[in-house]
Amino acid sequence: MDTSIIIPEGFPYAGNNLEEIISPDSVQQRVGEIGREISGMYQGKVPIIIGVLNGAFLFMADLVRHLDIQFEVDFIKIDSYGDGTKSSGTVRLLKDISADITDRDVIVVEDIVDTGLSLKFLKHRMEEASPKSLRFATFLYKPDVASTELEIDWTGFSIEDRFVVGYGLDLKQIYRGLPGIYAVNEEGK
Repeated sequence: MDTSIIIPEGFPYAGNNLEEIISPDSVQQRVGEIGREISGMYQGKVPIIIGVLNGAFLFMADLVRHLDIQFEVDFIKIDSYGDGTKSSGTVRLLKDISADITDRDVIVVEDIVDTGLSLKFLKHRMEEASPKSLRFATFLYKPDVASTELEIDWTGFSIEDRFVVGYGLDLKQIYRGLPGIYAVNEEGK
């Protein structure tokens, strides 16, 4: 993908370029590695994989294609950004899971962990249902801003604290379909 994608007027960072920071090939290679690790850990088990909407839908779809175990899926939808590009500091539950996860092996699949607020919310919500085990996979992780007390079992990539889009992550609902990860290049205006 060419980095000459210009953010249109009416959107945050209008007029700035998007810079590719993780290529589509690197994305697919890493997702495959995570899928093999999960498959190895859950041989003979049937975990329930819970995707966090909307951002994690592409990561989760690709991830489950790499599994060679049986699994179930469900989804939860939360919001911590509103229409902004920074976390609002609060998490709202928009759609809860429908499956009973009591005494089940649960894997929560996130798109990005930055402050860790959403992950803490999800951990608390899942633990209320007394799963047998609870693990987390995130595609992106921002170590410079994330809480150090977070425990993430699988991380796709660690990135700098920049606003990113692509592979499910959006800017006011656009750019989710980009196959790699792209950061706003404010110098490249």
